[in-house]
Amino acid sequence: MSRRALLIALGVDNAGSGLFLPLTLVYVTKVVGLPLGTAGLTVAAGTVVGLLVPPVAGRLVDRAGPRPVVIGSRLVQAAGALTFLVAGDAGSVAAATVALAAGQQLFYSSLFALISDVAGDGPKDHPFAVVAMVRAGCFGLGALAAGALLTTAGAAGLRLAVAANAVSFVVCAALLATLVRAPHRRPDGVRPGRLRADRRFLSLIGITALVALAIDFFLVGLPVYVLDVLGGQPWLPGVVLALSTAVNATCATLALRATRRFSRLTAMTSGAALVVGWCAACLAALAVPVAWLPAAMLLATLILAASGLLFGTRANALAVDLAPAAARGRYLAAFQYAFTVPGVLAPAVAGLFAVATWLPWLVVGGCAALATAGLRRLR
Repeated sequence: MSRRALLIALGVDNAGSGLFLPLTLVYVTKVVGLPLGTAGLTVAAGTVVGLLVPPVAGRLVDRAGPRPVVIGSRLVQAAGALTFLVAGDAGSVAAATVALAAGQQLFYSSLFALISDVAGDGPKDHPFAVVAMVRAGCFGLGALAAGALLTTAGAAGLRLAVAANAVSFVVCAALLATLVRAPHRRPDGVRPGRLRADRRFLSLIGITALVALAIDFFLVGLPVYVLDVLGGQPWLPGVVLALSTAVNATCATLALRATRRFSRLTAMTSGAALVVGWCAACLAALAVPVAWLPAAMLLATLILAASGLLFGTRANALAVDLAPAAARGRYLAAFQYAFTVPGVLAPAVAGLFAVATWLPWLVVGGCAALATAGLRRLR
């Protein structure tokens, strides 16, 4: 019962996030009325403030267990969404953004510990894959609804999206509080591990960040590349993103079964190598005729999607296994920096298109190549 309730709660949560997150800047500019430059700076500053949360979240998880922290994170984000509804200036937008960012970091810093508790003993690769599929599928449905609201309902639709997102956070929290059972067991007589001295775990964080940069760059940089550099059709970035979402929502467990004979590090190394292949394929698209550009970019997207299927769930499962029981919350919270830091850096990497067309691909592909070398050493 707890496993099913957890999946339903996370599905509701991600549908609401998919409904509003893609429209955040649109809402701030169209409804609140801030200039685009001010809106972008305010939202970015709030996101950076959220990076201070994981160390606090990790200690809370170790003391109280992950379920209360996940529930609290949903309520913090609900407060942030409601603040957006009444926002009228840069100050209120900043307050809303900080609440959303802090809640998001609380959520990701405790989510995988909660999934581990609900899944019980044994490897966590399959539970993580199932959760990833549910979250990706529901986020995609929410994003489709966001597109419909944007084209048909105007400012009223944007406000409706914010309200629905707030409701989704509250519903998720209620489902977790009433239907999910994950008793927290604090190890007695066991000294907590010292993360700063754990070179193996720190290496895993760094390697994962090098590969995760490709995903964030895909979201913010590929539309720029397709439209401004390649001169592609306006609809192509949306189709490419939809394909990536569909693959992640349907193929995670299939990929896990297909590569079940791979060790985790072998699968992760293959995933990092595919990122290098994705960068090469995207760069080669410069020589593709415009008529064949959609096919070339869809093929490149499949390469990146395969990379994520091989790397993502294995990396999270490996982090759970390497984290000492007495400090699991702090370790898994620190592991989230492997995803948040690339998210902050990705827009700057995309900005390198202004310097040279090939430079962002060299940076992203070079990071992935370093990750493959790091995984061989970690082995």
